Amino acid sequence: MTQSSENIVSIPVGDVELEGMLAVPEDAPGIVVFAHGSGSSRKSPRNNFVAEVIRDRGLGTLLFDLLTEKEDQFRENRFDIPLLTDRLLAVTEWRQTREATADLNVGYFGSSTGAASALRAAARTGDVDAIVSRGGRVDMAEAVLDEIQAPTLFIVGGADTEVLELNREAYDQLDCEKELHVVAGAGHLFEDEGELEEVADVAADWFAETLQ
Repeated sequence: MTQSSENIVSIPVGDVELEGMLAVPEDAPGIVVFAHGSGSSRKSPRNNFVAEVIRDRGLGTLLFDLLTEKEDQFRENRFDIPLLTDRLLAVTEWRQTREATADLNVGYFGSSTGAASALRAAARTGDVDAIVSRGGRVDMAEAVLDEIQAPTLFIVGGADTEVLELNREAYDQLDCEKELHVVAGAGHLFEDEGELEEVADVAADWFAETLQ
């Protein structure tokens, strides 16, 4: 198990400050930036569990709030994919200003609508080395799917039938190293025993392989 302390960070983006939790194990080759889904935050228990497993593989993690508390009060902001994409790109650039993270390879872990912003951000920058989508609304990034170059993994619950179909359609449009992993019987939130553990293990394996 790799030890790393979590540090609260405040990330300036335009005229707002976004709160985040940064943890980088010693000698980490890469860092995974989390883009959470609508109505969630850096405190998401599911994403924090996944982040812990990723850190155990020797990689850094950055969980942050895509919106300020005030912005999050307006539901339309949660689905403003262009805004969320800009925020994710700004945070990706911010980590280049910090000594501990400047030279690390970068992965994106996107959940639900956060997966759409992760894919859109990756299409706009050559600075992303791997992507994982968990139950992602990848259809909301349909226009840029053929521009993705980073190795991309879609993880979807087998019982999350509508999202699974959207992921299969999007998967066919990807022109990069790719994989679709279906967690048998799982719903959108991977709440039953062993399901989130499977998500975390598969995601951590993907990042450990692609961010070296």
